[in-house]
Amino acid sequence: MANARLAIDIGGTFTDVALDTGAGTIGATKVLTTHKAPEEGVIDGVLRLLGSHGLGPADIGLVLHGTTLATNAIIERKGAKTALVATQGFRDVLEIGYEDRYDQYDLGIEKPRALVPRDLRFTVPERITFDGEVLKPLDEAAVEALVPAIAAAGVEGLAIAFIHAYARGDHEARARDILARALPDVSISISSEVSPEAREYERTVTTAVNAYVQPLMAGYLGRLEQRLQAEGFAAPVLLMTSGGGLTTLQTARRFPVRLVESGPAGGAILAAEVAKACGEARVLSFDMGGTTAKICLIDDGTPQTARVFEVDRQSRFAKGSGLPLRIPVIEMIEIGAGGGSIARLDALGRITVGPDSAGSEPGPVAYGRGGTEPTVTDADLTLGRLDPDGFAGGTMQLDAAAAKDAIDRAIGAPLKLEAETAAFGISEIVDENMANAARVHAVENGVDVASRTLVAFGGAAPLHAGRLAAKLGIDRVIIPANAGVGSAIGFLHAPIAFEVVRGLYVRLADLDPASIETLFAEMNAAARPIVSAAAGGSELTEARLAYLRYVGQGHEVPVALPTGPLDQEDLRGRFEAAYRALFGRIIPEAPVEALSWSLAVSTPARPAVARPGTAAPAAGAGEAGTLRRLFVPEAARFDKVPVHARSALGPATRLAGPLVITEAATTTVVPDGFDVTVHEEGHLVLTRRMAMREAAE
Repeated sequence: MANARLAIDIGGTFTDVALDTGAGTIGATKVLTTHKAPEEGVIDGVLRLLGSHGLGPADIGLVLHGTTLATNAIIERKGAKTALVATQGFRDVLEIGYEDRYDQYDLGIEKPRALVPRDLRFTVPERITFDGEVLKPLDEAAVEALVPAIAAAGVEGLAIAFIHAYARGDHEARARDILARALPDVSISISSEVSPEAREYERTVTTAVNAYVQPLMAGYLGRLEQRLQAEGFAAPVLLMTSGGGLTTLQTARRFPVRLVESGPAGGAILAAEVAKACGEARVLSFDMGGTTAKICLIDDGTPQTARVFEVDRQSRFAKGSGLPLRIPVIEMIEIGAGGGSIARLDALGRITVGPDSAGSEPGPVAYGRGGTEPTVTDADLTLGRLDPDGFAGGTMQLDAAAAKDAIDRAIGAPLKLEAETAAFGISEIVDENMANAARVHAVENGVDVASRTLVAFGGAAPLHAGRLAAKLGIDRVIIPANAGVGSAIGFLHAPIAFEVVRGLYVRLADLDPASIETLFAEMNAAARPIVSAAAGGSELTEARLAYLRYVGQGHEVPVALPTGPLDQEDLRGRFEAAYRALFGRIIPEAPVEALSWSLAVSTPARPAVARPGTAAPAAGAGEAGTLRRLFVPEAARFDKVPVHARSALGPATRLAGPLVITEAATTTVVPDGFDVTVHEEGHLVLTRRMAMREAAE
């Protein structure tokens, strides 16, 4: 019986593949992402990993997949040519936005470019009220009259977003039917299916993004499915969503906007599982790959979630400077700080790093693939953190001399610094960028980051986690087993799940429990078949939420609901408890209203995967006693430090930094002032020695 599982995560630089053999061992590999045809890198990594474990396609029972392709398409504006059909009089919703400026004092403010240019925005007469009453019937002749213009423009994706369609979607559905019949090659998305919630701007943007990436993602997923079948894989393929659940290929093709944060969501799930295994109640998840770094808050084993997040921010930490997507998502902050992030001097002669990345094509200078600008990876290599002979499990040879020369040419010589000093400057800047992002995220959420444990994973995170922890005042760092492919490992933990949200405005005083039960039944009928199609005979669970607020407020509070008919007093009590937990007080006697309701159907969380007992040490990794020349920031000099193969470290291990621990997919740098032990499940635990903390304070 085929019971092995594959997990695949496509990033901007590397494609990570993890294998749960089903026999108590985990394998992993990294290959460079092939951007023109991402499926080629996937197949290369999959076949390489299976071959190293003596397995074939017939042994695989399930393929799990996450990707940043949709995100990259939005940021790089490489999606489909997209048109929008809106209600007459609402052509410019995408331009008007929130009717404000995210930075009122910046005269040169830049907003993200709308995905749909004005000449491709069309309107038709129709109008529905917020409670679903038809004020003006859909003018079907006006819809049909749009066909020649849309066809002549060569449109590939089409978004339909009518006013108050969340309350009644039949106008949108009818318009889609008319246009689909005349334009069979155009992918059409309607807001009443993609994001059926109030808030016109967010709903329109989300629908436009879905239409923008749908042809790209449908094409890629189709090619991947064909390649897997051609190689002999018969296992079903499930896609990771931004909300932390797995869904079917068919659903992913319909709603690719839900894949926008699929890769990072897997990492947050891994961090949550590691936190539970290690008994950590409050965690800061830190995922640093080749292109970006992601930071997420996790409490009591549950990642922080949100209903809206922004992509393509024009200002790194400025809320409102990106495109708001209204979908279920694990909330995190993402910045352009990865191994491939490019370092340069600005007009004032200061070192800057990112947000642009060398990616995998051409990649850092050290890769020898044509890159000429120094990157964080080049700096790490120059500082002795990476072994040029053992990178990516020995599958890639790094050119240390070329990396050092590039740093000297771009940074060192202009600043009259030694190349090694310039490399440390690059490293310090990227670490401070990440530390600042963590501080801002923590302040925005009202938490103390220094009291948390840092869980670090991704190819570059273990190199920088110790230094980041020191900057944030964090005393404990956990590097999970198989940290280099952390997001892919997270997919192996994820449940199969799908969440449906419906907008239905009602004041609590006018609540009709029967109508809400009818609404939840409709949502259940929409979500359960999607989950059942991938879950087989697994038991399904249901979680309900209501989004409530005091009348007159601008934002809602999520409130967990019981299964079964609602009681008005019980619902108010639940809302006030949630409100008090957030704001420390309630507003007695103030009326309460609900705007949206959600229902999530899922399988139980998967059991923890096994410790990687058969993983081979990285090429060039020595036994204890082998030394490497490493720059030690605490001493401000290069020292000879011990190098250990992670596969040789057992649960009784206790070592004092500074030292280096190597494995196939990443390298962990244990700073001076930290001790490292090994958890029973194979996680590395770095703990700051108190004497060093007292000295720092």
